[in-house]
Amino acid sequence: MKQWLTRLFGGAATAAPTQTQSTSSSPGSASTSPASVSGAPAFDAIAPPHVDLAFYRWLTDPVRGDAAPHAENSILAELARLARDPAAAGELVPRVPAVVPQLLKSLRDDSVSSADLARQIARDTVLVAEVIREANSPYFRSARPVTTIDGAVMVLGENGLRILLARVAFRPVINLQGGRAPDRIVRLVAPRLWQHTDACALAASLLAPELGADPFEGYLAGLVLNVGLVVAFRLIEQLGHPVVPQSDAFCEALLAEARELSAGIAAHWELPPFVAAAIVRAGRSGTQPLAATLGRADLLAKLRLLLDHGVFSAGDAPLPALLAGPAARHFERLSEHPG
Repeated sequence: MKQWLTRLFGGAATAAPTQTQSTSSSPGSASTSPASVSGAPAFDAIAPPHVDLAFYRWLTDPVRGDAAPHAENSILAELARLARDPAAAGELVPRVPAVVPQLLKSLRDDSVSSADLARQIARDTVLVAEVIREANSPYFRSARPVTTIDGAVMVLGENGLRILLARVAFRPVINLQGGRAPDRIVRLVAPRLWQHTDACALAASLLAPELGADPFEGYLAGLVLNVGLVVAFRLIEQLGHPVVPQSDAFCEALLAEARELSAGIAAHWELPPFVAAAIVRAGRSGTQPLAATLGRADLLAKLRLLLDHGVFSAGDAPLPALLAGPAARHFERLSEHPG
């Protein structure tokens, strides 16, 4: 997997704006670009601390259960070990379809025309359906129904196609659709995890311009954010645990370890270094533009799902403050996305 990611996404670092190149440091770096975050909502300061816990319990509701402290500790210890061995962790998630990297490579080639792209897309019936479906979604607000590949390519544009193809590439990684049969826990949790991944990536692409980040880089970071959670849930079942523990301490520790796993796997796949850095720093105060974008997108996506599924209500404090201003507009766009 990492070879095609290197070829296709590795070039993003050189094509990105200057500010994005500054984020290509180690995952633990914490340099800040004050201008990029000025005037933005202070999400870090007002985000309700129980959002992650509520999201975790909604996510794992189909497989939740109690576990003894020693069982929780053994899971967390193994997760910590995998975080130090991202190559082994990466083996617990599937590979991507070959047609997607070919198309993404074509998008980076100025000599490839829209007609050439349409012909490549037409070779994969699943991709044809995805592209036409996306072009007809409320998100793009096409004036008339799109029924052909050529028309869809025109509606989506280069950036829209890149985002769509990246989503098609990573959906089987998160949702485990196809390939080897998933474990029971992952099979039941994966659809919900994909809902969050999809919404987070979209929110990141929408928030990025306001925070000084590149929209496609934000989208890519959003897609990779939950890879570590897939590994964590597969590991729980492989260790012989039929349910996912629910204690607050375990939840917080698992989410933290999964974030480290995601960053490590991103580095192992040789994604641009700023992706791993953003994953590690997401949600922290005084951080870089891409990390700030990812942290806020993660929160918006969680709130969208928790509100849509009745876990939260619109009047819950401090949700009105979180969803004020530009965030409210992006929050509504998430409900228009085909998912």
